Amino acid sequence: MKIYTKTGDKGLTSLIGGTRVAKHHIRIESYGTVDELNSYIGLIRDQDIVAKHKEVLKEVQDRLFTIGASLAADPEKSKMKIPDLHTEDIELLEKEIDRMDTELPPLRHFILPGGSNAVSFCHIARCVCRRAERLSVHLSEDSFVEEKVIIYLNRLSDYLFTLGRKIGNEQQIVENEWIPRV
Repeated sequence: MKIYTKTGDKGLTSLIGGTRVAKHHIRIESYGTVDELNSYIGLIRDQDIVAKHKEVLKEVQDRLFTIGASLAADPEKSKMKIPDLHTEDIELLEKEIDRMDTELPPLRHFILPGGSNAVSFCHIARCVCRRAERLSVHLSEDSFVEEKVIIYLNRLSDYLFTLGRKIGNEQQIVENEWIPRV
């Protein structure tokens, strides 16, 4: 199979199910942003972080492929069996957030992104995740989007924020708290 097909040269692409849509279609934006997020998750995994974080992030990457497939399918025409998210996938993120939270100082201020590459990449991924969530919510206003997709993306952004704090803590980096001017 060739990498290039030339079928998108006029600005259209195919959804799973065969429907042709513009490359700027909200469905394409949604799963394209999930793909971008997955790349940032890979970048976090490539950092010098503990093995447990890498293990969870690999699981997250797998779930993001599941979400991408779900978003890439035309809900009206696709007959292909698409992998789906499970409640346990969301619960894994919640358990990890809770576990990390017990090992972190209480959050009393907003945190400015930064401190190390790994921490900064967590914050970038969190922002991209929020964008993927917003786009998926927007898409859901006009077309079917599995509810668990939106819930997972919401929880994932919380996980990435907490992971950034945890990695900073493990690297003994003082959090850069935002103290507003008054």
